[in-house]
Amino acid sequence: RLKTINRLQVILQHLKMSNQTDSTAEVLLEKRGCAGIITLNRPKALNALNLSMIKQIHPQLKTWEQDPETFLIIIKGTGGKAFCAGGDIRAITEAGKVGDKLSQEFFQGEYRLNNAIGTCKKPYVALIDGITMGGGVGLSVHGHFRVATERTLFAMPETAIGLFPDVGGGYFLPRLSGKVGYYLALTGCRLKGRDVLKAGIATHFVESEKLPALEKDLIALKSPSKENIADLLNSYHKKCTIDQEKKFVLDEHMEKINSIFSANSMEEIVKKIKQDGSPFAIKQLETINKMSPTSLKLTLRQLREGASMSLQEVLRMEYRLSQACMKGQDFYEGVRAVLIDKDQSPKWKPSTLEEVSDEFVDNCFKSLGNDDLKL
Repeated sequence: RLKTINRLQVILQHLKMSNQTDSTAEVLLEKRGCAGIITLNRPKALNALNLSMIKQIHPQLKTWEQDPETFLIIIKGTGGKAFCAGGDIRAITEAGKVGDKLSQEFFQGEYRLNNAIGTCKKPYVALIDGITMGGGVGLSVHGHFRVATERTLFAMPETAIGLFPDVGGGYFLPRLSGKVGYYLALTGCRLKGRDVLKAGIATHFVESEKLPALEKDLIALKSPSKENIADLLNSYHKKCTIDQEKKFVLDEHMEKINSIFSANSMEEIVKKIKQDGSPFAIKQLETINKMSPTSLKLTLRQLREGASMSLQEVLRMEYRLSQACMKGQDFYEGVRAVLIDKDQSPKWKPSTLEEVSDEFVDNCFKSLGNDDLKL
């Protein structure tokens, strides 16, 4: 009898999932034409990713990957403001404070999903319209195609909350041209619109209002190959003229960025910035001085090591770092200062780069034995 009840629950769950009119669901999963479509549906929370969404998306992604009738997967957000503004940081903070398992389960689930996207055999198209930060980057950047619009706002702002640019940041950031990834990771610099494409984070750029038409055309493709999908995205991309003439916002600073951020340690980066002394450099110094010194050191090493690792190795390393941050104090203090009290003045411990010892950093990267992330 129990089996029948379980089977009923599975069927009900399935019906709930395929019923697109259920506008209250946090994530909508539906099959239309040749495509599986994932819609992040927490507009009030800027589509921030929580554990229940992860638990729904991951198995569905795997099912579509095996399904001979599904030729591509599309992921998008609702509400017009954000694709996905990040992970559900507040829930993780509350859990971490009381030693709840969520602070392990969330990162495990999220990184496994990032890996599933990165290894997905079906073409994966992320429509990154609006705010795309942290966890939202993890849901998009490891797939085959990332379509940015004039409304895309990209950032990895984790060093400001005592964390590090995770979700595979250690893999994709050091692979961007020059040292731009190191710069984005350490300063949390925001890129807008076409700059997201020029930095190498997006693969295509399309007007926001053209996305429904693009989606319709993708869904209407008949048994498309990856090349067919690329051709369609390219045709939309070529027609888009918004900001076509504008130079990449970091172009004029690239020489400085490459020189400063190629230093081997955070202390050396700061020293190079001070020696440079230009208005651009002074601005970067002000930004870096606000960040968690511990986070800065972890991030620099994460990127330097991640540059020669596979995505799987990076995610395992990042899981170790996530658990080190959960045990520390800066993450809770950063979330308090930036997201809860919003006084924007976190009290970091230690408060200077010099006080964050190499030994401490080494410990954060150490294997967790049986508790290491299994992919």
